[in-house]
Amino acid sequence: MIESSSPLVTPVLRMTGVTKAFAGVPALRGASIDVRPGEVHGLVGENGAGKSTLIKILAGLYERDGGTVVIDGTETERLTPSDAHAAGIRFVHQELQLVPDMTVAENVWLGNERSAGGVLRGRAMRARVTEVLHDVLGIDLAPTRLVRDLGPAERKLVQVARALVDDNARVIVFDEPTAPLASAEAEQLLGIIGRLRERGISSLYISHYLGEVTRICDRVTVLRGGLDVGRLEAVGPDSGREMIRLMIGREIDDLYPARRPPVTAPAVLSARGLGVGTVVHGVDLDARPGEIVGVTGLLGSGASELGEALVGLHRHTGELRLGERRFRPSSPAAALEAGVVLVPRDRRHDGVVLDFSVQQNLTLSTLAIDARAGLLDAPAARARADELSERLDIRPRDTTAQTRLLSGGNQQKVVLGRSLAAGARVIVLDEPTVGVDIGAKQEIYRLLAELAASGTAVVVVSTDPAEVLGLADRIVVLERGRVAHEVSTDGLTLEHLSALVTGSGDARSEGDAA
Repeated sequence: MIESSSPLVTPVLRMTGVTKAFAGVPALRGASIDVRPGEVHGLVGENGAGKSTLIKILAGLYERDGGTVVIDGTETERLTPSDAHAAGIRFVHQELQLVPDMTVAENVWLGNERSAGGVLRGRAMRARVTEVLHDVLGIDLAPTRLVRDLGPAERKLVQVARALVDDNARVIVFDEPTAPLASAEAEQLLGIIGRLRERGISSLYISHYLGEVTRICDRVTVLRGGLDVGRLEAVGPDSGREMIRLMIGREIDDLYPARRPPVTAPAVLSARGLGVGTVVHGVDLDARPGEIVGVTGLLGSGASELGEALVGLHRHTGELRLGERRFRPSSPAAALEAGVVLVPRDRRHDGVVLDFSVQQNLTLSTLAIDARAGLLDAPAARARADELSERLDIRPRDTTAQTRLLSGGNQQKVVLGRSLAAGARVIVLDEPTVGVDIGAKQEIYRLLAELAASGTAVVVVSTDPAEVLGLADRIVVLERGRVAHEVSTDGLTLEHLSALVTGSGDARSEGDAA
């Protein structure tokens, strides 16, 4: 491998002073980045910082307004998608972009098939895919398997194989590659990126997970407001704080809100012996007013299904109680009427109506309140939406804007705002900050702490141990659908929690929290 830390090495990719505006609004204001041969270079920034625009210019999807792009020492005038591919630039997108009913080999070669005399060289293509999967990526995956039968991690690796199959890749752009993956699957992908580095293939790694960035990247470029505002030439375990400071333009003393005093009030929502099909078994759970309860576990632990059962998305066995009454919601709408709200994992499909305005989404749960004689009281609805938009710092501060145009973090704030408008007694959040930038995460965490302080019971389902540790007062760890541990976060370390989640550690000697 070429020593990527040397500043004398000619970059395989250099983008300098790149500008781009949409309808007169600048998205990039002179951003620069360079990637050296054989290095893993991180690109970080909040949503809206310009990362996606910069990458789409590199992919040839957008034409830059100004600046230069140099690949392997050759300046490109107008970069097209075919130009980028011919130059060895490859992309592994957050969205899978695979055809479920085609095989692994067919997806890997899609659009780049090999033929002889007008006949596809199917055997040769399958053999090459097997070679890439086994020899380069170090995995055993049959090229004849259908993509629809693969797990999330295997599908992601099919994307990586597609980038490598023609043996011409120089730079692979990984755009939030671990967002849909559990921690063990993410580890596998990070290991593969390390294998690519050993083969001299450069990676441009874009992620909101700064812990991954500090582990895998040699250097990091930070974008803010369409500019590169800093470059870390030596990245290590302690680089996360500096990245955060550069990303948001200010110091962060603590990403998570201050701890709250212990809550001793009776549970507002309780589960006893809760079961969901073959996934969740005999779970006991209490959520008290003013408390944040974390539910975590590995992928397949049943944590998401448990959260969804609390709002009627799954039929359950056992007993749910809301206060003193038995609670058996037939649907999320029935749960909402009772004061229990779910903020779903997939906000774009299940959380918001993308073609609705921000105001329409914010007031969906209060239509009955905002109606007079069956007609919507538009001024009242607008006032409610404006107040929520201000409180949650939804950007832009235009409640008539179409929700699909907002960043992921601001879309999540809209979902939370609708829960606030409903006056929920219990809010269940499933992976509340997936794909959300660090600044929006901090605001969401602050809001959840405020909700708890106001007496709302908050249940956070997350596979991110750092998130549940930073937010929760108590943590319930699920393993194969059963409660393996229930612990207080007082004095709990991330290392110990990670050990509990992975099944490699026991509860603390003083015992599990009640």
